[in-house]
Amino acid sequence: MSNSQTEWWAPVEGNGQSADLFGGDPTSAQPPRRSRSGGRQREARQRKQRRNRSIVIVIVALLLVVGAGYVVVSLLGGMFDGDGTNKTATTKDFPGPGFGEATVTINAGDTGADMGAALADAGVVASAQAFSAAFAANSGAASIQPGTYSLLQEMKASDAVDALLNPASKSSFRVTIPEGLTKDQIVARINEKTLIPTKELNAALKDSKAIGLPSQADGNAEGWLFPATYDVQPDASAADVLKMMTAKTVEVLKDKKVAKDDWETVLNKASLVEREGKLDEDRPKMARVIENRLDQGWMLGIDAAVAYGAGISGTELTTKELQDKSNPYNTRALPGLPPTPIASPGEASIEAVLKPADGTWMYWCTVNPETGETVFSHTQAEQDAAQAELNAWITANGK
Repeated sequence: MSNSQTEWWAPVEGNGQSADLFGGDPTSAQPPRRSRSGGRQREARQRKQRRNRSIVIVIVALLLVVGAGYVVVSLLGGMFDGDGTNKTATTKDFPGPGFGEATVTINAGDTGADMGAALADAGVVASAQAFSAAFAANSGAASIQPGTYSLLQEMKASDAVDALLNPASKSSFRVTIPEGLTKDQIVARINEKTLIPTKELNAALKDSKAIGLPSQADGNAEGWLFPATYDVQPDASAADVLKMMTAKTVEVLKDKKVAKDDWETVLNKASLVEREGKLDEDRPKMARVIENRLDQGWMLGIDAAVAYGAGISGTELTTKELQDKSNPYNTRALPGLPPTPIASPGEASIEAVLKPADGTWMYWCTVNPETGETVFSHTQAEQDAAQAELNAWITANGK
């Protein structure tokens, strides 16, 4: 479509005059003469229109550039002082080396960001972000161990990472002992977290006086090393660490008002419940089954005890192992409780033994090892049905 004007006209029949398309005097609608001056005027108008459009485009582009610049300056302006120095660079990190003292605890599972937040809160680093960046830049940072550290205030972030990697900075080691571990497993855990030699720990276990082992334990610390989280000082000896654990067990027994003469028996029963039970809600029922069987002179038949005495993990036992009367912990072949606890019970299992559920159950069977679902039965027939359910689960899951 052209920008030039198009003029419509048509001859009127009979008189040779033209008729205006929109009406009017036909004498005034003569076809215009096309002249060179008219063409030049149209070209001038077109050039002017093109110039105007170009000017508008330039103005719009300039406005967009200015607007974008304003946004950038607004976003970055807060990062700079009046003299043009970068405020972020001067406030996110301290120059170091630091002063005074600050104590910070690093927990198991803490990320670099978690550590940075704790250090920033304690005034050790200027910001969690600065520490996170230094943590990411240090290839050894992932080996920082849980524990309590003695650091300086206002340290450079990279220096703080180095300090956490330096064992000399530790004011304590954090050791967590889960429920249900044997004393040998606990020794291995202590050695892993504190680097106290296993040989020293095993030697300390034999020194009842040094570790505060009550006489009721008859020299065997099994079941007496309470599962909890402990802060161990860097200069602590093997005996110091184990003494904390036996002292915690005594504290729990006293808090629950257990008579001293019953301490070992309670821990023994609780250790069986701890090793057999997966759900806390089942522990009081298991404790009741143990009492019912002991009252009626039945064998306890607890495979966890048999496995402990056989020195194997798990409860997948052979017929020979189940019938082995030379194993003093074979509760399938020998009456009564095993000679000692078989693991360190937690508070829930101790509480279950002290307050067993009411019931006449004589059996239990964990029918789903993954979820811990357990069926409690009164008769052998009910127990056989539960065992069949377990066997079906094993077949279905290829266990």
